[in-house]
Amino acid sequence: MDYIIDYEKKQEFLQKLADECKLRGFSKQTLKVYSYWTAKYLDFIIKNRFNLGNHSVRYYFLSLSLSVNSSRLCYAAIRFFFANILNNPFTLNEIPIKKKEKSLPKVLSKQQIRLLLNETKNLKHKLIIKMLYSTGLRLQELISLKKTDIDFDNNTLLVSKGKGKKDRITIISENIKLDLLKYYSAYEFKTDYVFEGRNGKYSKKSVQLILRKASKKLKFKIHPHMLRHSFATHLLEQGTDIRIIQKLLGHSDLNTTEIYTKVANKDLKKITNPLDNL
Repeated sequence: MDYIIDYEKKQEFLQKLADECKLRGFSKQTLKVYSYWTAKYLDFIIKNRFNLGNHSVRYYFLSLSLSVNSSRLCYAAIRFFFANILNNPFTLNEIPIKKKEKSLPKVLSKQQIRLLLNETKNLKHKLIIKMLYSTGLRLQELISLKKTDIDFDNNTLLVSKGKGKKDRITIISENIKLDLLKYYSAYEFKTDYVFEGRNGKYSKKSVQLILRKASKKLKFKIHPHMLRHSFATHLLEQGTDIRIIQKLLGHSDLNTTEIYTKVANKDLKKITNPLDNL
C-alpha cells in the first residue's frame, strides 16, 4: 500500500484502529496512545503530501525530537497500524527503533520515606503514600483499589486487573491497618473505591500533587513509581527472595525484577572502603 491519503481516509483508518484495539481487549490507555501517534503520523503525511508507506515512516521519525520512551511508544503505535490495519508490516531492519535507555530506577531511602510521611498531616494523603510504598502498587492500580480487595486477616491485597489485565496478590503492612480503619470512619463513601475523588475514582493528578507537596523538603520531585521501586529494593535488601518480589510486583519476566539488584546496597554496606583502612 503506497498512496496519498486525505483527512476523510484518515478518520476511516483511525476508526479501524480503534475497532481493532477494542476487539483485542486493549486498555483505554493503549487505545489512546495508539490513536494519538497514528493520527500524528497521518497528519504528517497529509500535510507533506507523502505516500502512505515505509518511506514516509522513516521521514516521520527523522522529523521527531522525542525522548527514547516517547519514541518507542510512537514506534509501537505506527508499527501496529501498519501490521494490523494496512496489512503491510515493516521490520526492525527496514525501520530501526531507538534503543531503551539503561537507567537505574530511582529509589528513596527509608529516611526519605519517613520524611515524606512526617511532612504529610492529612490522613488520606498519608495513607496514599503508605499504600504505594507498602504494597508496590502502580498508580493506576492504587486508584482502582476497592475496599473488598483488602484482606485484613491475611495482610494481603488483591490487585484486580493490573497491568496486562492480570490479577495478583501483594502484601499490606500491619502498620497500615489502623490508619485504614480510622480513614474508613472519618469519610463518607459514595463508591467502593478506597480513595474517592469528586467524580468517583481518585485522579492520578491528585496523587501526583500529594507527592509533590510532601517532597518539598527533599528538594526533588517524587513520582508514584519511585515508591514502587523503593518497595522492591528495600524488600531485596532485607533478604526477600527475588522471585517473591517478582510475584508481588506482577512482573512477567524475572529479568525486569532483577534491575533492583543493581540499586540494592545490602552488599555494598558490607564493603570497607580502602580509604578507611589507611
